[in-house]
Amino acid sequence: MNPSAHIAFRVAAAFVALGLGGALIAAIVGLVLTNVGPAASASLSLCTKDGVVPAGGKDYLAQNNVWNAETPQCITVGDQSLRIDSAAHDVSPEGAPAATPSLLKGCHWQDCTDVGDLPVQVSAMPRVTSDWITSQVDTGVFNAAYVVWFHSGPVADGTPDGAEMVIWLRSRGGVRPGGVMLAREVQISDARWNVWLARDQGRVRITYERVGEATAVRDLDISAFTGDSVGRGLVSPDWYLIAVEAGFNLWRGGAGNAIENFSVSVDDQKPRRALGTSAPTPCFAALSVEETWTGGFRAVVEVTNVGDSPVQGWTLDWTFPDGQHVEKASVGQVTQSGSSVRVVGAAREGVLEPGKSTSFDVVGSGVSPGIVSITCTPA
Repeated sequence: MNPSAHIAFRVAAAFVALGLGGALIAAIVGLVLTNVGPAASASLSLCTKDGVVPAGGKDYLAQNNVWNAETPQCITVGDQSLRIDSAAHDVSPEGAPAATPSLLKGCHWQDCTDVGDLPVQVSAMPRVTSDWITSQVDTGVFNAAYVVWFHSGPVADGTPDGAEMVIWLRSRGGVRPGGVMLAREVQISDARWNVWLARDQGRVRITYERVGEATAVRDLDISAFTGDSVGRGLVSPDWYLIAVEAGFNLWRGGAGNAIENFSVSVDDQKPRRALGTSAPTPCFAALSVEETWTGGFRAVVEVTNVGDSPVQGWTLDWTFPDGQHVEKASVGQVTQSGSSVRVVGAAREGVLEPGKSTSFDVVGSGVSPGIVSITCTPA
């Protein structure tokens, strides 16, 4: 990482914390950046697993980012563009991907671009939008997704401690978002999205999975996704948006996928809008079908305390998609009206501590329900 770039980003972050505007920050950053090194005006090859290089000018970086495998990968980096030349990965789609080659604006761990319009605080976020054009192959196992990082302060010295917000545009090979589905077909930025929630390394990961695949987006409203996550209590208004990345998660193969163009715009000319306060999200629940037979199924429902204080009991509400009916459950009280199910339960040990989970079985009649969105309300 270019030392001047890192210093410039930290200077910008400090003035964001003081409430200074983007134009003044940009001017100050210009004074700091006396020796930023050459921009990637011509294409170059990058094969080192953790290699990071400029991607056209000072505002974007490219990262090879082979982080969960030892297999080789090479990319070609151009002006706000990236192409995967070779990728020999073969890891299970059930786990984490082998690599995430991507372009970024902002600060990914200690690698920072030379811009003054990021970070921005969530509580006073301007309109943040992005254009992203890709070309994608029809072989291998991968997805194409944004990752937006949030941190408690303006700059993360290590792993961001806020949230990881994923905007999932397309996948191949059967991979799906991890965690539990919170909502179906939510309308954001001129498209519909299924919303997923997971916990990873102590961090919240919110995934917006597009209904209907896309290989290109224009004027994607990242601030609108942020507002939705704030409203769900998953992103704090006190946090900072520190980076926007766009790239490919690769499980198997991936050569031939490319980013033709990527850009992020932070509109400081329009009035900033308050995104409100976050509502509590103390628990969530997921239903997984374990067995099926003609006319019936057995599922496991897992309840997790994602709040900061112990939970003694909860109420779960869900709607079966195809008229399934609960025949019995290894939990206190179950009621069903039509397709709507309500389960009232309690922790087996008296309380469910923060970060802990418990589960119970449900035996039902009808076809397998697949993915079921559950609302969990603590007692």
